[in-house]
Amino acid sequence: MIPGFHPRLFDSLRGYNRSRLLQDVSAGLTVGVVALPLAMAFAIASGVKPENGIFTAIIAGFLISALGGSKVQIGGPAGAFIVIIYGIIERYGLANLLICTIMAGVLLFAMGLFKLGNLIRFIPVPIVIGFTNGIAVLIALSQIKDFFGLPINTMPADFFAKLRVLAEHGLAADLPTLSIGLASLLLVIVWPKSYRPQDANYKRWLTKVPGTIVALVLATLFVASSGLEVETIGQRFGGIPQALPSFALPHFSWGLVKQLVAPTLTIALLCAIESLLCARVADNLINASHKDRHDPNQELMAQGVANFIAPFFGGIPATGTIARTVTNVRSGATSPIAGIVHALTLLLIILLAAPLAYDVPLATLAAILLYVAWNMGEWREFVRLRKFSLPYGTVLVSTFLLTVIFDLTVAVEVGLVLASLFFIYRVSNLTTIERVTLSESDANAVSQDMVAVYRVYGSLFFGAVTKLENLFAPHSTLPKVVILDLHQTISIDTTGLEALAGLHHQLHAQGAHLVLCGLNKQPGSIIRRGGLVQEIGPDHVCVTLEEAYGLAHTLVDRGRP
Repeated sequence: MIPGFHPRLFDSLRGYNRSRLLQDVSAGLTVGVVALPLAMAFAIASGVKPENGIFTAIIAGFLISALGGSKVQIGGPAGAFIVIIYGIIERYGLANLLICTIMAGVLLFAMGLFKLGNLIRFIPVPIVIGFTNGIAVLIALSQIKDFFGLPINTMPADFFAKLRVLAEHGLAADLPTLSIGLASLLLVIVWPKSYRPQDANYKRWLTKVPGTIVALVLATLFVASSGLEVETIGQRFGGIPQALPSFALPHFSWGLVKQLVAPTLTIALLCAIESLLCARVADNLINASHKDRHDPNQELMAQGVANFIAPFFGGIPATGTIARTVTNVRSGATSPIAGIVHALTLLLIILLAAPLAYDVPLATLAAILLYVAWNMGEWREFVRLRKFSLPYGTVLVSTFLLTVIFDLTVAVEVGLVLASLFFIYRVSNLTTIERVTLSESDANAVSQDMVAVYRVYGSLFFGAVTKLENLFAPHSTLPKVVILDLHQTISIDTTGLEALAGLHHQLHAQGAHLVLCGLNKQPGSIIRRGGLVQEIGPDHVCVTLEEAYGLAHTLVDRGRP
């Protein structure tokens, strides 16, 4: 057994009973049905065949549930990956996408194995909101072609190129296709609100059927029976194979790997962020105790295994999916068995009902994705920006715009740099150095010009050392003793240590002394390890300010004639 590799499935089966099994089977069946249209829609929008999405949901969904660190998370193809996958396919091709996904799986497993799961939480909230909203905009933009039935052969991946192509063909919308799309979108939105819980039993049952399924079934039946001329899955892809996916080994070479580093990192990063965010949402939904909360490192290892294996069967990148996880929890899931049943349900649908997908109109799948994109984005955050600080808004808007205009990798990189700079600026502003007025008895004993006491508040790090370096002008006359009271200093880095050493050298050059007092654990540790204590003398490091005063009197008296 690999160290730390302990799936939650093992824990969930302890004390498992028939009642819980029935709940999990019921939830798994529900999620499996819900996942079918989403898997097809995500695959088509990503530029691959619908069966690629379904195979991903089956294989990756099974592995993520069986091996993952969350009890109820459902894995599979996700809307967040649509624009990423589409861009990679357009630039590198489908075969290289599969290689990117395999390498991302290895990277994810390594992240979990070396316990880097908690580091994902260091990504600031405005960055997550910014790129999520950006991806939602790109998903919606990518579906306009199929929703309106525009005669566009291939949609470019570049944002401005998409806008240009859509503007050129904007007046060529197909009325039957648009009608199907609008009706499907309206049905998806209205269906869950059409009935009340206090209505008759059959109406209450109907409220549990997702609007996406209702729209998919009704639109398919209407197109099949009416002979309406709209583009369907069968016309574009030739239907869905009624068989299990076959194993295929993609071509691999180290020369190719070097070209695929950037897309691999993008897939791995997005998968890690999405899966762990989804797992946290699942914990909140089930009111998880400390024992039942997800294990982030185990979850990353499971995501790694799933993304490593799925591409050998034509699968695309997979991660935790919030919509299906929420459906799973609300359907009564109590363990990973529900996720396993969800994957088996999709497999059963493929084996028994694949030919029925031939008449599924692409406009309906586009309508479903438009609905997903709307619910995916946190649009209220843009309205609330005026309530937050300028740095928060700058990071969020910058990440959003860079995601839309360039890509996710650039957006996250720039967002992290901006967030780090703003954090450094805020912390440096919190760091202050104030001169302490000597007490009356101390003032009578020594002159203020002979002994100067300064208290350092905050963190003495590279962003704030100028405040210490500018304490005395280069050619000014210095006090005989400078006391730095550091009991309010929470941390010092190596740059801060160098600044302290520089102050000591400046004082020593004029025959003056530096005395430190009130060292906390971290500052004391780095000052001792850095050799500054030996340089200024161990007796110049005091425990209290009173002790430092006494030493200062001694040093001043010693220097008098």
